[in-house]
Amino acid sequence: MMVATRVTERDEPARRQPAAALVAGLYAITPEDPDTHRLAEKLTAAIAGGARLFQYRNKSPDRAARRTQAESLLGLCRDAGATLIVNDDLELALAIGADGVHLGRDDGSVAAARARLGERKLLGVSCYDSIELARAGVAQGADYVAFGSAFASPTKPSAVRAPTALFTQARAELRVPIVAIGGITPENAPIIIEAGADAIAVITAVFGAVDTAAAAAAFCRHFQRGQT
Repeated sequence: MMVATRVTERDEPARRQPAAALVAGLYAITPEDPDTHRLAEKLTAAIAGGARLFQYRNKSPDRAARRTQAESLLGLCRDAGATLIVNDDLELALAIGADGVHLGRDDGSVAAARARLGERKLLGVSCYDSIELARAGVAQGADYVAFGSAFASPTKPSAVRAPTALFTQARAELRVPIVAIGGITPENAPIIIEAGADAIAVITAVFGAVDTAAAAAAFCRHFQRGQT
């Protein structure tokens, strides 16, 4: 499989769709893997399974390597009509022309990020178990908010747990998509979707599966049922 070439601003969509259309269903977050070819194969498989929303997550201190990898994955997403958001790194998201950025509590000002991104890019914020953080994020320009860990998470075993009632409250109160993250599997996904999550963010249960395409499809089916 050929790795996608560098993406330029000319390749960006002329105008992004509303956040509610983009931040929905399976939100597949890439694992940290220095092997770009292997990661690209898994992302391609997830696309084959129906995933159309991705987050590039890599904490490596090697900025050049992260940029090269992110550009490759962005190219694959562009070819498939999928969305790629960068985790925690506003500068990287801007440099490669990604579809947006997702910020944690310690990743800088949400309002400042909104100003630099403009209105065409997506901006998401982690709100953990706090409706107050979600309210503040939306007030500062966030397009979506994420709560979690929804369940015990193998990626972040010590993460604070977000009760299902929080998703119901956020759905009723906030006018932006609600994302659930942490320990979500095809088996427990319906619990959090019924509670109010518009999207479910998953790392291990998709990218760690033996069959990535089948795993992605299993998650996507939960949302397809809700549309019928």
